[in-house]
Amino acid sequence: MKIHIVNGPNINLIGRREPGIYGSRDFDDYFLELQSRYPRIEMAAWQSNVEGEIISRIQEVGFDCDGIIINAGAYTHTSIGIQDAIRAVTAPVVEVHLSNVMQREDYRHVSMISPVCVGTVFGFGLDSYRLAVEALIERLG
Repeated sequence: MKIHIVNGPNINLIGRREPGIYGSRDFDDYFLELQSRYPRIEMAAWQSNVEGEIISRIQEVGFDCDGIIINAGAYTHTSIGIQDAIRAVTAPVVEVHLSNVMQREDYRHVSMISPVCVGTVFGFGLDSYRLAVEALIERLG
């Protein structure tokens, strides 16, 4: 099974950015833990702050992997382009957010990508990624 994680803007700053909201652990360390927890799953992680690059990455991996986990960051609330890319590929996509977006600013309550994802996990910090992996494992059998 191949799962590809696509991270959007500012995820590269997790661990340093607003630790009260996002925690003090960086994604790279957590990703190593995910890989060791699921040794039979081929996992890759990729990050960009650029919307067009995120769209291109979804298109590149979305026909060859078994599932995508996406944390589109702020593009979640604005990007029809990312929504269209998710809609176009065959891999199921799970949307992830570290914080509980429903407890935050009103503009974070609307996701442009949720309607085309198989599910959404938010509010569990970096562990949201593990929960998304578990959801894909269950869905894919």
